[in-house]
Amino acid sequence: MKIFSLSIVLSPPGSPSTVLSSASDVSSFSFYQRGSVSEFLTFFSRTVVDRTTQGQRQSVQENNYTAHVYNRGGAEQLAAIIVTDQEYPVRPAFSLLTKVLDEFIAKVPQSSFSNPSTISFPDIQTYISKYQDPRQADAIMRVQQELDETKIVLHKTIDGSNALSAQSKMFYKTAKKQNSCCVVM
Repeated sequence: MKIFSLSIVLSPPGSPSTVLSSASDVSSFSFYQRGSVSEFLTFFSRTVVDRTTQGQRQSVQENNYTAHVYNRGGAEQLAAIIVTDQEYPVRPAFSLLTKVLDEFIAKVPQSSFSNPSTISFPDIQTYISKYQDPRQADAIMRVQQELDETKIVLHKTIDGSNALSAQSKMFYKTAKKQNSCCVVM
């Protein structure tokens, strides 16, 4: 499970989209491939955002990549997109997109959307790092993981108690045989 790119895009209907803020993690690729992969991620992100209607969420697969996009639309005309591998779960991806859009709207004035080079939103890199492990970032997945671990421990305990029960039955039978020759008065 890996996040490759997270972007916030200005997506006015009928016009080409503009990337306002973006962060990527291409460290898993070789040094010589990083430039090409970064270009692909930018192109893929803009293309998917352009083809997503306002107010819609969707996931698009391309080879080994999955793009989850949320085009909020509205007065801001913003969309957020995350490009991940195919194993990354959908719910944490969309919760991240909603959280990033809410924080971006709160911290960046809409008047600066016309000049993307002046926009500073360093939190986007923090989100990529934090959400690399969706189980730590998503409360429901964290609870599910804890439940799975508890279930494993419970099964081991039950198996141990079954073995203990079999041993105690064997001890009882042996003791009964040993004591059967003697009569206590």
